[in-house]
Amino acid sequence: MKYSKLTTVLLALVFFSACNQHGNAGALKGKEKETARTSNVIDLIGELNDKVKELYKWNETKSTHVDFEPLQLKETDSVYAGLDLEIHKKRINELRETNLFTDQFISNYDNIGLIIDEKLRNKSWVWYVGELPPFGNGANPWCNCQDNPDNFWEKIILRDVNFANNLATFNWSWGDGFNYKTKALLANGIWKIDYLEGFDPKVFLPSE
Repeated sequence: MKYSKLTTVLLALVFFSACNQHGNAGALKGKEKETARTSNVIDLIGELNDKVKELYKWNETKSTHVDFEPLQLKETDSVYAGLDLEIHKKRINELRETNLFTDQFISNYDNIGLIIDEKLRNKSWVWYVGELPPFGNGANPWCNCQDNPDNFWEKIILRDVNFANNLATFNWSWGDGFNYKTKALLANGIWKIDYLEGFDPKVFLPSE
């Protein structure tokens, strides 16, 4: 009878020990997974930050900066007749060749240009030569700014980064309280810019 009780106690201790070890192993695995996820997010943010810096270094040092070039048919004309669509097409090709943008971004940019051209041609909008256009806010749409620090891309940091599947939504800043909303898409392991606040049609194009 004593041996029977002793055996029961020993089995209980072995079972408890096994369960405790299993629980500890599960907790360790859980921590390892969480650490891996955190490390992965840090890596993604680092790659995303590099892509934004690459975008603005290109924009400042290599871009032609020709966005929505107006068309003046005669030197004596006081208003622009539309956009220079040949230059617009070249700009689209330039954006595409950088491999920095998604097809969605380029399509949106192209559509903005075509809307501006149509409105100018049918006189819905009037753009007087030498004056600000009837779209945009007078700032550089690439940053919604009129001035920026020298080599500001080197100072860029990301804020409020949110991931949803392969889409990242965030603000980038060079400091001084400046923020600019951006979205990027991860495709085949490469980040591409999908949205820039300054080219949002709801903001860039005047409402009817």
